[in-house]
Amino acid sequence: MHSVLFVCAMNAVRSPMAEAIARYYFGKSFYVQSAGVRKSETDPFAVQVLDEIGIDASKHKPRTLEELEEWEGLNFDLIISLSPEAHHAALELTRTLAADVEYWPTPDPTLVQGSREQMLEAYRQVRDGLAGRIKQRLAPALET
Repeated sequence: MHSVLFVCAMNAVRSPMAEAIARYYFGKSFYVQSAGVRKSETDPFAVQVLDEIGIDASKHKPRTLEELEEWEGLNFDLIISLSPEAHHAALELTRTLAADVEYWPTPDPTLVQGSREQMLEAYRQVRDGLAGRIKQRLAPALET
């Protein structure tokens, strides 16, 4: 495995967090990108909680799967979908791509209501969950 694509609904929170985390830990070993099914804007809370652990995602520009395909193609070994909508789109892509697809159901922290701190905590939980899962999934691939 040489390349990984993270996909979520809008490439604003979950998939850019996963991309930034994977690049931080494995960027010299794997080519990593992210995309969304639909267009959106960068989520400042996602950038903030990554910054808390020393990862700079401030330059991330959300893009759709279509934009990524036009920009560089979709030649990935592994596509990890983080939402139901993204998983459906990833499975559609495998009709024409020889890529493995994994579905990692990941909560959408933008749905959490409450104080700023409660909302940030929801983002931190997603960040930490993704970080653990990414390390667990990608580290063994380096040994092969």
